[in-house]
Amino acid sequence: MGRAKQGCGIADRVTCARFAPNQLTAEEVLAIGQMVTAERYRHVPTGRLAVLAQRLGNVFASPATWYRLVRDHGWRRPMTRMHPASPKVGVRAGKPDEIWHIDTSCVRLVDGTKVWLHAVIDNFSRKILAWRVAERFEISSAIAVLQAAVRNAVSGESRPQLMTDGGVENFNGEVDELVGSGLLSRVRALVDVRFSNSMIETWWRTIKHQWLFLHRLETVSAVRRHVEFYVAEYNAVIPHTAFRGQTPDEVYFGHGDQVPEELETGRRAAQASRLAANRAPSCSACSPQDVAA
Repeated sequence: MGRAKQGCGIADRVTCARFAPNQLTAEEVLAIGQMVTAERYRHVPTGRLAVLAQRLGNVFASPATWYRLVRDHGWRRPMTRMHPASPKVGVRAGKPDEIWHIDTSCVRLVDGTKVWLHAVIDNFSRKILAWRVAERFEISSAIAVLQAAVRNAVSGESRPQLMTDGGVENFNGEVDELVGSGLLSRVRALVDVRFSNSMIETWWRTIKHQWLFLHRLETVSAVRRHVEFYVAEYNAVIPHTAFRGQTPDEVYFGHGDQVPEELETGRRAAQASRLAANRAPSCSACSPQDVAA
């Protein structure tokens, strides 16, 4: 006769202690749950906690059993990590050539050869001020893009603050000489300031995934050609999401102030035209007057 006919309330045969006498008792499972969720043992990994429980004489069960119970019961270890509050908004400049970011990245050709990319971006406008593609990682390439950015700066009298990572290409005698000449100042991201160098790092991800990786990169000249095209499009053609329809060039040079108003006028005109076009058709079931009403 089945257990159900005998009045047994256990629906799952596996949970019946008489059918599985080696399973943990309810008291042992409770003890495991208490140790797993206890603040006292939060520094002890679960596998080692199983052995510690045996040392303490609390529960004698394998680490695998502990892992299964943690998963089945959804127990969470009290291991909330405490970190200093990170800035919600990155560093922001108030005018062109106030803050620059420089960084170096690399891509691989189809044969595995590394090609090195250097660029300087203006924080205020997000414009790429200078860039270079090099076959080898050389300090001179970083110096060259810095010098080009200084020559092309729209605010010739300003002294940009250069935000860098701690690489040797950014901290060397030649860069020190540029800093010492008064052309720019230099801070190290997350060291001298609490902000990261994420603006230029984000641009590297953008150009790689939205353009470079869409092509078969076989030669350095091919990479250089693709970077040249994308920088031109990015600076002068593609509106940046940080602005109200303006491109980085328009913001940097200050000749795109009318763009937001023009776009708003265009949106209102398009809405009016859309309403007129959608209200114009009629059929036997309705009339324009009914739709307008």
